[in-house]
Amino acid sequence: MPYKEREISKMYYTMGEVAILFDVNQSLIRFYEKEFDILQPKKNKKGNRYFTPEDLENLKLIFHLIREKGYTLNGAKEYLKNNMATSKDNIKVITSLENLKKFLIEVSEQL
Repeated sequence: MPYKEREISKMYYTMGEVAILFDVNQSLIRFYEKEFDILQPKKNKKGNRYFTPEDLENLKLIFHLIREKGYTLNGAKEYLKNNMATSKDNIKVITSLENLKKFLIEVSEQL
């Protein structure tokens, strides 16, 4: 079997790292934290936010609904309230397809 690199994932991501990952301002992430109940980053005594990988998945879901699907904030809240399990499954499928696309592009460039 060929060697497969393990993807290294962190337990917690800082607010700055999350803002860079999603290419948005930190204020937008703080705003979404107030608006959506599914975002619950951990806070230390200083008030710094630390996001778990689950929080990142929830953020990805929120950005997908608002930016790609065109939902309003209230529409996205209602959709998440009624279809949370389906939404998470859809995001997992989309993520795996994006990874497959990246892999196929890399293979075609090597040919």
